[in-house]
Amino acid sequence: MSTTVIHIDRSAKTASPEAISSREQVPARDHQRTGCPFHDVRSMLRDVGLRPTRQRLALGWLLFQKGDRHITAEILHDEASKARVPVSLATVYNTLHQFTEVGLLREFAVDGSKTYFDTNVHEHHHYFVEGDNEVLDIPGEVGMAQMPDVPDGYEIARVDVIVRLRRKD
Repeated sequence: MSTTVIHIDRSAKTASPEAISSREQVPARDHQRTGCPFHDVRSMLRDVGLRPTRQRLALGWLLFQKGDRHITAEILHDEASKARVPVSLATVYNTLHQFTEVGLLREFAVDGSKTYFDTNVHEHHHYFVEGDNEVLDIPGEVGMAQMPDVPDGYEIARVDVIVRLRRKD
């Protein structure tokens, strides 16, 4: 049996037009590729108004080279270490949050203690496999019968559905 957890993120940070100086926000998956990974990442960063520093380029290459994926800061830090990219865990966290703020990543939490970053920024929901700590995309749409009433002064920024799975014995 699975449990459905619905998270309403009212504090989601989105880049406002003022924040990106009239540059149009271009999600990572919609960016045209040239075949050169570093050039593609450099262009992607510039398109959203981020300066392509060596650390952002290296972390962006590690993030986006494998297609759509769900990753934690700790996993990315381990990958960077194995690739001999000298970055601290704090820099990885900062970079992931910067990428999220400009729309290159989506952030979601599982159990409130584990934060994942998703390179697929389009609307979709997730399965979380307990015990394996694996996140999978739910194909198609997830229907909701009724949304809760929103308190005065708030609006729904996003709805994340996380269906928790466990392997049958």
